[in-house]
Amino acid sequence: MEDKNALGTAPVGRLMVKLAIPAVVAQLINALYNIVDRMYIGHMEGVGDLALTGLGVSFPIIIFISALSALAGVGGGSRAAIRMGEKDIDGAEAILGGCTALLLVMAVAATALFQIFRDPLLLLFGASENTLPYASGYLGIYLWGTVSVLLSLGLNNFITTQGFATFSMLTVIIGAVCNIILDPILIFGLHMGVRGAALATILSQTLSALWVLAFLLGKKTQLKLRAKHLRLKGSILLPVIAVGVSPFIMQSTESLVSISFNSSLLKYGGDPYVGAMTIASSVMQVSSMPLHGLAQGAQPIIGFNYGAGNFDRVKKAFRLLLGSCVVCTAVMWLLVELWPDIFISIFNNKPELVDTARRTLRVYFAGIFMFGIQSSCQQTFVALGQAKISLFLALLRKIILLIPLIFILPQFLADKVFAVWLAEPVADILAAATTGIMFARRFPKILKQREEEIKEKP
Repeated sequence: MEDKNALGTAPVGRLMVKLAIPAVVAQLINALYNIVDRMYIGHMEGVGDLALTGLGVSFPIIIFISALSALAGVGGGSRAAIRMGEKDIDGAEAILGGCTALLLVMAVAATALFQIFRDPLLLLFGASENTLPYASGYLGIYLWGTVSVLLSLGLNNFITTQGFATFSMLTVIIGAVCNIILDPILIFGLHMGVRGAALATILSQTLSALWVLAFLLGKKTQLKLRAKHLRLKGSILLPVIAVGVSPFIMQSTESLVSISFNSSLLKYGGDPYVGAMTIASSVMQVSSMPLHGLAQGAQPIIGFNYGAGNFDRVKKAFRLLLGSCVVCTAVMWLLVELWPDIFISIFNNKPELVDTARRTLRVYFAGIFMFGIQSSCQQTFVALGQAKISLFLALLRKIILLIPLIFILPQFLADKVFAVWLAEPVADILAAATTGIMFARRFPKILKQREEEIKEKP
């Protein structure tokens, strides 16, 4: 979208399609990007099931690193969109520069922390003696690419915010294609195993990061990355973090969820059940990616028009986002419940693991049909800059509901493993219902408050 005014003038439906389709494609490719390692590793001859389980144990740290990008990227992109709606380009560029500095600082700190405590953390997160070598081998290489991961994921939000959805999609495509090409070469051709998969990932992320930086330093961008803005300034970053903390918690708490699931399943079932959860979480990641893409398409429209006071466009964009997310989750629920083996065979074909994973998926996905409501309402709160509400809703599903249920339900059900799996759909349904009710009550009040603010301006 070359015309910066199109966010406020183009037909909302057509505009959202234009922004959302590349974002959805990018998110699906990003899902492939993230799971292609698991696909290859799961089919390593003789040790594929153990290697896949080991990789699953390393998920909490990988997820946390990715979540750091949302803290600055999603929060910064949301605040920058509002500044652009107010025609404050210099303020939006200051946000971009501050977020870049924050991403670099977080990347260095995360690399040092997780390298030092790598093996003890992996054992705490559910690794066994059989799976630790694979988990540690993968993570030891992956961590050296943390700077590239945060820059590519975090700064790509500022490209999407400007309406350059196709260019943002190319960021992901470039990295994904590189990863798909390098994985078999390094894993099997050079016999590097899980270390080869990790090396392929960080090389691909580095290429994506260079692509993003080249755009934000180039002539086509509306928001240019300038050296004078590369600083940690509280007045700029605190509002960004206030908004970004919600998507950060949404993503980072997946680490705690993963730890809770893995440790409980290792206790009640053993390595095959941890491996089945690795497959289930991978399929869930693919399922949620279209929702993130739809949100990326809608958020610039919602944020820009909220800042500009075009509330009819805000409402229409939300309705389109809600309907699209509900359809996506309903379709995914149907596919997993009817044909789970299609998804399982992508990762491993060992009979014991396939049987366990089939049961896991059907229970684990039983409540996903409600997740479209949760995602669309919460992401709209983010686009409107509603930090406190977004934070509460991010905490509700995972911290308040899901993690306690993982440990509480096995105390009341005879089938302990089934009880652990059941925690997911119960939390999904309760959280979606709560979010929908809160949104219906708060959304009109937020728009009215913004209307009064605009009227009071000279």
